[in-house]
Amino acid sequence: MAIIRSEIFKSLELGHVAETPVLKLCSILERSILKNEKLLLSGGKYDPVTIFHGSKAPNMSVTQYMDRIFKYSNCSPSCFLIAHIYMERYYSNAYFAKVGGVSTEEMNRMEIEFLFNLEFKLFVTTELFLKYCEKLDRAV
Repeated sequence: MAIIRSEIFKSLELGHVAETPVLKLCSILERSILKNEKLLLSGGKYDPVTIFHGSKAPNMSVTQYMDRIFKYSNCSPSCFLIAHIYMERYYSNAYFAKVGGVSTEEMNRMEIEFLFNLEFKLFVTTELFLKYCEKLDRAV
């Protein structure tokens, strides 16, 4: 097992593979789902159906579903936390386009090009993440 020398990596407290962070995220997601279902049933305002809405809910709890992903995907708890961060982000491409001084259409094209150039390989191993933390340590 590699000795973690990076202070940045240690400060993130994400270097240890443990199910506890994943279970905490499950709890957050379950509360969010309940809140959204109540809002939907009460006739309140809700987001329109998008490509990210499944045709039906899996026949298992959120915890079972996340446990399954955790077990078979070889993702560390930090991957789950990053995914949660992605889901919580509320800035649109239109916002980032305005910040970057480009049109929304151009931002969309750049995003697609970026993803295809990466071949949609967005997964970063813990080892690679640590390597980049160590690079930052040396640079600072």
